Amino acid sequence: MAGAPSSGFHPHLPGFKHNFLAKALGATMWFFIFYRARQDGAKLIGKHPWDNHGHGGDAHRAAHH
Repeated sequence: MAGAPSSGFHPHLPGFKHNFLAKALGATMWFFIFYRARQDGAKLIGKHPWDNHGHGGDAHRAAHH
C-alpha cells in the first residue's frame, strides 16, 4: 500500500442545505412515481384502456375467439 496507514475514512457530514435539498428532491421523485403509477399503472402491468371496454360487440368477440 502506498502512503502511511490512516485511522480510517472520516467524511464530512453534509450541510443543512444539502440535507434539505436531498430530502425535497427525493420526496418529489417518489410523489411523481406514485402519481404516474396511479395514472398509468394498469398499462405497466399489461392492461390497456381499450381492452374489455364494454361496448357490446359480442358477435365481434365471438368471431375472434
